[in-house]
Amino acid sequence: NHSLQVWFRIYFKRSQVKAPASEAMKRGEVTAYLSLVFILLMTFVGGIMESASIQMAKNYRRTDMNRAMESVFAEYQKELLEEYEIFALDTGYETSQYGEDMVIRRLEYYGAQNMEHQVRRIQYLTDHGGLAFYEQVAAYMEQQYGIDLVKEQVGMTDMWKKQDEQIIEYEQTGKTEQEHLNQLLEEQEGELPSEDNPIAYVEELKKSPILSLVMPEEQQVSEKKIALASVVSKRQRNQGYGDFSDVTAKAGTVDHLLFGRYLTDHFGHAVSEEDKGALDYELEYLLAGKESDRENLEAVVNQLLLFRFVPNYMHLQGSSTKKAEAEAMALTLCSLLAVPAITQAAAQVILLAWAYGECLMDVRALLNKGKVPLMKNEESWQLSLSDLLKLGQDKSLNDGQDTGNGLTYEEYLRILLFLEKKEALGMRALDLIENNLRTKHGLTAFRADQCVSKMEMDSTCKLRKGIHYRFSTYFGYN
Repeated sequence: NHSLQVWFRIYFKRSQVKAPASEAMKRGEVTAYLSLVFILLMTFVGGIMESASIQMAKNYRRTDMNRAMESVFAEYQKELLEEYEIFALDTGYETSQYGEDMVIRRLEYYGAQNMEHQVRRIQYLTDHGGLAFYEQVAAYMEQQYGIDLVKEQVGMTDMWKKQDEQIIEYEQTGKTEQEHLNQLLEEQEGELPSEDNPIAYVEELKKSPILSLVMPEEQQVSEKKIALASVVSKRQRNQGYGDFSDVTAKAGTVDHLLFGRYLTDHFGHAVSEEDKGALDYELEYLLAGKESDRENLEAVVNQLLLFRFVPNYMHLQGSSTKKAEAEAMALTLCSLLAVPAITQAAAQVILLAWAYGECLMDVRALLNKGKVPLMKNEESWQLSLSDLLKLGQDKSLNDGQDTGNGLTYEEYLRILLFLEKKEALGMRALDLIENNLRTKHGLTAFRADQCVSKMEMDSTCKLRKGIHYRFSTYFGYN
């Protein structure tokens, strides 16, 4: 500015010497105007350069932070990816120590130093019932196989739900029919004979250990156990914070079917022959969540019996031939009482007992690697009424009948998995993953609740004297 003033004075004096007063004054006015414009232009250019310099500094710091964040998340847990196709950053770094400061130190190591960092929001695989795990599985299965993998099953899900809802209704029907029969017998002060009585026989069968009724003779039940108190779904665990709804996709029927398919692809069950982990019956654990293989298998077998009971009882009610057989047997049992109401009630209870016996045959066939159709017809029905009295005694009935079509044991488990809540399945799956990585890969310090799926950091840096810059950086495995 001082130089411009000197130049302006010299030029103005020269113009006064060479020109008349009026002309000099005009030239002086023009020169002053141009000088002011020049000053403003230089100020504007200087401001632009300063702004560009600050913005460039901001970009450099953001670039440093982005590169550091991507480098840190590139240190994902390798065995977790190779074994289960899941990306996650193990913030324990295979040690028993954990802390967000360990992640910050890794950020600084990769070039995000000379900044102050604070975690704004963070999500672990175990948060919200394993939501991040569920999302990754659904995305992986859709990218790997596409929705055609479960396209045929989408239209059947409503039928599965309806059948599951009918279980309670039919259980109540069975209790009501039995109570009605007992009431009629009390009123007549009579009782049904115990010999050749399918009602009494099935009641005794139900008191037997369920696995002794359905397991193939050559198959031994696994006695493996895990300590439930130490699994991630039961113990106190790290919790993330912050809302990730802006980057979370809404799950639907297809996602849940794909999730079930992933589980059957990556975990074993009672009929599979693949390598076993902490438990042999892994899918059964996902459904039941019990401590031992035996307890989990018992729970799933009971679920299958209930699930099969609905279509089996419906078939009997719709079969005039089988209803006639039940009525004939009821007439034989009630011949001494000679009360039509008791005969009719006994026939209904016989049908209930017959349906239960057929369910036992179905589960036997499934555990013996056979197939059982969802809905029965005359050809696929296995158990005759006379053979109902031989269940548990006749070895020819022990393995059930493979109808050649229908669903396998694994496919029935997929239906049960679909009917189970995704939060329960997700957390139990992480229980198994954690235990399997520890036992099979020697990662004794691995904890699923230390595995980060998404994170956003707030960073503050000093650009120059008096100028600080605060910005956020997000990274998530999707």
